[in-house]
Amino acid sequence: MLSRAEKRHAMTGGVLSLAGILLFAGLAVGALLNAGVASPSAGPLIDPYILRVLRFTLLQATLSTLLSVALAIPVARALARQPRFPGRIWLIRLMAVPMGLPVLIGALGLLGIWGRQGLLNALLQGIGLDQPISIYGLSGILIAHVFFNLPLACRLMLAGLERVPAEYWLISGGLGMRPAALFRFVEWPVLRPLLPGIAGLIFMLCATSFTLVLTLGGGPAATTIEVAIYQALRFDFDPGRAVALSLLQIAVTAVVLAAMMLFPAPRDHGTTAGKAVRRIDGTVVSARAKDGVVLVAAALFVALPLVALVLDGLKANLLKLAMDPLFLRAALTSLSIALSSGLLAVTIALAINRARHAVAAERRRPLHARLLDAALGACSSLILLVPPIVLATGWFMALMPFGDPSRFAATLIVLINALMALPFVIRVLEPAYAIHRRRTGRLAASLGLSGFSRLRLVDWPGLRRPLLTALSFAMALSLGDLGAVALFGSDSLVTLPWLVYSKLGSYRTNDAAGFALILGLVCFVLTVLGTAGQTDEEEARHG
Repeated sequence: MLSRAEKRHAMTGGVLSLAGILLFAGLAVGALLNAGVASPSAGPLIDPYILRVLRFTLLQATLSTLLSVALAIPVARALARQPRFPGRIWLIRLMAVPMGLPVLIGALGLLGIWGRQGLLNALLQGIGLDQPISIYGLSGILIAHVFFNLPLACRLMLAGLERVPAEYWLISGGLGMRPAALFRFVEWPVLRPLLPGIAGLIFMLCATSFTLVLTLGGGPAATTIEVAIYQALRFDFDPGRAVALSLLQIAVTAVVLAAMMLFPAPRDHGTTAGKAVRRIDGTVVSARAKDGVVLVAAALFVALPLVALVLDGLKANLLKLAMDPLFLRAALTSLSIALSSGLLAVTIALAINRARHAVAAERRRPLHARLLDAALGACSSLILLVPPIVLATGWFMALMPFGDPSRFAATLIVLINALMALPFVIRVLEPAYAIHRRRTGRLAASLGLSGFSRLRLVDWPGLRRPLLTALSFAMALSLGDLGAVALFGSDSLVTLPWLVYSKLGSYRTNDAAGFALILGLVCFVLTVLGTAGQTDEEEARHG
């Protein structure tokens, strides 16, 4: 139960959060539209260069999505079919590492395996082949996208397969179904409704990919829309082309989001008595052998770049790098930005959750309350429609009349990173907040607890763990971001990812690997702190 004052405060916080998000994104988009109309250099969207960039963006996103989803299906099936084997929980944890790893750091690890001087080329040169694998261009972008997105698709599919009622496997075992029949009648009906959402999410991530393409693109022939925006402003200083590309990027993401909304949400698979799942099909020797090969291949594909990253980083003089004044300044800047954006994202997420909970508590919901609830639910994913590089470009154009936009860089990066982390923070906090309010709402109301007293005695003890989890994930996401920093970064504003990228660009690969290892360790520590206290069963279940 919420008092009238609590409802009013919750609604006010939600309205202010909604207004702030819409104002920040709206001003950026408005500046793009205004610049597009006013700029004499603004070219049409049918410009051959822009069409070539659009074609490559859609091509690499489509191929990356198909490869990630197709390769994730056998891995997810193997994990679901083998629920108990030594190291299974560590393999599932390994699948989570690329999702929390800064993209630039993952790219350096992939260079250690697939690069010109990488492990695979060294092995193939040993048998007489000369540089058979190139990590740059389309092939490298596809490998990198599969490295990051295959584990994501696998864990989402695994969660769906593990929700299949135990009775399905009991009946299929009694009927003596072969693996092909099991996949057709049991597993595929479960996976099919999940695939559109998974594929749409991966396509969106690949279509808005910036850091991977910037690092591994290899030239004008392998340039996506976001990288072209960066090049138009940073190198060519062609605001007209940057505006046209930004509007094109918004159109692409809008079409993808609209297509994703056409597919219905996955439904429950049926009632169950809650019996323990026993899959007889996974006990056959041939099935165990096939699953073993698939899981070992997946583990090597994910683990080898991480091992290469650690080994290359250890070759550098880490102590010397850690004492470098430039590194210390970059680390302080990155941590300050990460903490600020993390706290802002958590604050906005709490305000949104409180407002939506207040609306849900109303017995009769007026039209304005329903509209507010829908708007709050949609605005949290606004960053999917207007990607960070587009927001940064809009504010770059808006601030140009006031002088050098880099003067406002730190504030803008904090705001953009907070919006970038908001969907993930809300996903962590929303279920925890709902459960906490159900458990403590009536008791707190009966005791007359409200305001700061309720926060100190009830809310903070109950929500401390999910709040710290959300904060740690938001900080890790901000620490690894290169998008807005690449556009606004200058000699006075250097972050750890920009420092790594600049060292890599100047061919100081040892220093880049050392800085990358330090940054990766910081993000890993934040992730571990965020999941501290979570049991193996919870981790495997929630992915």
